[in-house]
Amino acid sequence: MADGRGGGKALPAVPLCAARLVCAIAAMHLDSDSPEAEQRKMTRIGSAFAASASLAVLVAAAPASAQSPSAGGPIRLTPHKAVYDLVLDTSKPSKSIEAARGRIAFDFTGDACEGYALSFRQVTQLTSERGPRVIDARTTSFEAGDGASYRFKTESSSGAGPAEIVDGTAEKGNGGYEVKLRAPKPETHREPADALFPNAQMKAVIAAAKAGQTTLNVRLYDGANSGKEVYDTLSVIGKRIEAKPSETPLQRPEFESIARWPVTISYFKVGSGESTPAYTIAFELYENGVTGAVRLDYGAFALRGTLTRLDLLPAQDCAK
Repeated sequence: MADGRGGGKALPAVPLCAARLVCAIAAMHLDSDSPEAEQRKMTRIGSAFAASASLAVLVAAAPASAQSPSAGGPIRLTPHKAVYDLVLDTSKPSKSIEAARGRIAFDFTGDACEGYALSFRQVTQLTSERGPRVIDARTTSFEAGDGASYRFKTESSSGAGPAEIVDGTAEKGNGGYEVKLRAPKPETHREPADALFPNAQMKAVIAAAKAGQTTLNVRLYDGANSGKEVYDTLSVIGKRIEAKPSETPLQRPEFESIARWPVTISYFKVGSGESTPAYTIAFELYENGVTGAVRLDYGAFALRGTLTRLDLLPAQDCAK
């Protein structure tokens, strides 16, 4: 099994947690949705976390040891690999999900000069009343360093039938952006209102946290689901966390002096008329951009993700 981090290396097997398991990203309404709708919702939040994960090492121009919450300078993204282990959040009651274990792995490369590439995979095993289902979602994307263009491809399969594929590009211009899809079918549509692509969104969250803001509203397009959906996002940024991190990869000297904040991002589908979010993603955001203590809330249940591996890779020189 590929690990979603490139190079064809194997992803360590996720231990089975019960006799009947679902391999899935997740679903918000397992009891009422068709399998196809469940699969799309599972892939949707995986894509959203891929966007959040792409900030996993956002660094300011100054060295990490010299940064402070008010430090200025451009926000730069550093190449990295990360792995998160997932479990069911038992603090949130769930009628349809009895147990869950899984893994997220991603590989992020590039810079503001050459653009940013992300390879992401999420596999989650769930025990549900419907019996075992297998859903495996993978996302690859490339975003220009200036945030003006975005290329994406998402593949998701449930173990029965061919994979669902969304493949396309988005290009900004004239106050909005144009989307050209190759799959699920060739078509072009234009959005008159502007939206940020994933890396630009996460840079905005980092900048808001460093500036001391407590909220940030951003419209996001990341190509998820049919390639046509757009989300209004609300980021809530809490006070700086003083306690030591609980995750082993973050318990090292270079993180001791780096500020971090609790961040929760809620996603509202544009045009849905809903006043409650479709889902939320929460994490601890370090000033250098590393994220830990992840929580994915689908409404009907939630998953917690623990950072178990973080590899910081060398960055190329870039003046931007």
